[in-house]
Amino acid sequence: MSKLDVLVIAAHPDDAELGCAGTILSQIEKGYKVGIVDLTQGEMGTRGTPELRLQEAEKAGEILKLSARENMGFKDIYFENDEEHQHKLIEVIRKYQPEIVLANAIRDRHPDHGKGSDLASKACFMSGLRKIETSYNGVSQKPWRPKFVYHYIQNNYIEPDFIVDITPFWEQKVESIKAYKSQFFDPESKEPKSFISDPEFLPFIESRSREFGHRIMATYGEGFTAERYLGVNDLFDLK
Repeated sequence: MSKLDVLVIAAHPDDAELGCAGTILSQIEKGYKVGIVDLTQGEMGTRGTPELRLQEAEKAGEILKLSARENMGFKDIYFENDEEHQHKLIEVIRKYQPEIVLANAIRDRHPDHGKGSDLASKACFMSGLRKIETSYNGVSQKPWRPKFVYHYIQNNYIEPDFIVDITPFWEQKVESIKAYKSQFFDPESKEPKSFISDPEFLPFIESRSREFGHRIMATYGEGFTAERYLGVNDLFDLK
């Protein structure tokens, strides 16, 4: 498997699209290789089925032009930040050897988001420990620790440490979100209503993106928090 520059770790299919699809698109536009690892199939969600969610994730991945996407098959709601799950995620991190990891929000309305965030952070650190032994396809893996771990902001407002201008990629972001037809508002759907199927949910996503964009004098933005201070060599790198 080829090395990735950026690996997005998401608790559920559609988390990455909602939280950081614009940033994914902007990095791919610059020539970087980006992939997504979904921890669960979102099987406990009110609408859709695991099989349908996987199909929708594949379509969204094609829209985003990802270099890789896979699903860990962890149990939705029930997965934990424990040794078993850490070890499995370490194998994936070492397989793709990303320089940057984008993970779920550090806290959010859905408990899996904060839990997935903690799991990703710990696995990224542990992946650099040489005494933790893992293998892929029968071949021993070398330690690998991503240089940076950032967390995309999801439903609950969190003050961002930095904001990415995603204005040129807004329409593609929306297209990738709408690939999950089972999950969002459809007036013809016979399935039960859910938090994200409300007709006001996608307008909320746009409002949040416009708010972050406004903060950096752009039209649309995506906000992130960092686990450590950000450093620059040139003041003119700041916008």
